[in-house]
Amino acid sequence: MNQLFQIFKVGSVEAAKISASPNDPHQHDYEELVIGMEGQLEHFIDFQNTVLDAPLVSFVTKGKVHRAIPKLKNGKCDMWVLRFKSEFIPEITFQLYANYHNHAMLKLADDYCFKRLTTICEIIQGEMQQENPDLSVVRHLLTALFIMIESERNKIIPQEVGLTHSQNTTLQSFLQILEENYHRPLGVEFYAEKLFMSARNLNLICKNILQQTVSEIIETRKLIEAKNQLTYSDKNISEIGFDLGYNEKAYFTNVFKKRTGQTPSEFRDEMKKLLS
Repeated sequence: MNQLFQIFKVGSVEAAKISASPNDPHQHDYEELVIGMEGQLEHFIDFQNTVLDAPLVSFVTKGKVHRAIPKLKNGKCDMWVLRFKSEFIPEITFQLYANYHNHAMLKLADDYCFKRLTTICEIIQGEMQQENPDLSVVRHLLTALFIMIESERNKIIPQEVGLTHSQNTTLQSFLQILEENYHRPLGVEFYAEKLFMSARNLNLICKNILQQTVSEIIETRKLIEAKNQLTYSDKNISEIGFDLGYNEKAYFTNVFKKRTGQTPSEFRDEMKKLLS
């Protein structure tokens, strides 16, 4: 996906076409939220195949192998699909990864709370159809959408028990501390000490839930913010690198290119073209 954000609908005709020629499990370089008002969604994710009737919500994190097939129910299908880059809402991206780990699909009641979600989608689509859509408005609306979904999710999904719950709690705490400190040049030991545990155990938890080491998560969070600032700020590359704890421009550039395949300048130029 080239854009920072996309929104579109999958109706009965599109669903019938997709169902007739389903694709293989795959992964993509963007986050995807599906809000289904009518129809069914067959979803292979987290090594399970689940079929849910609408109303439903599905969230797929970047890089996760999955296959989603919208299907007709009583001859109908109507679903919103929202796709966005990690850097579009960097302040909550990792929280989404933790919240939806092993909970990618959510069945909701057809009530006032669900109708609020569809209303926000309609407002977002209306903004995106403007000649010069205001992406800051879209970002706030998308964040509100996830807050509302999280509120509903907490009502439905029971608290997990035992080791899994303990690990999720630790990860949530780590991500909160990371959000407050990712711009500082701090290593794994700092975060482990804050959580009163060993670096080894923190790494095991992060690998188990997010399939990344603590160092990889820290670096990924820094790069998401770097992309955010390269896209939306006028700071020069040295300033952005310094803001994120990289004291040398060359080192920041090398890390950025190694992880993204582009230099910061090349990424900024690409974003300017996309947003022009």
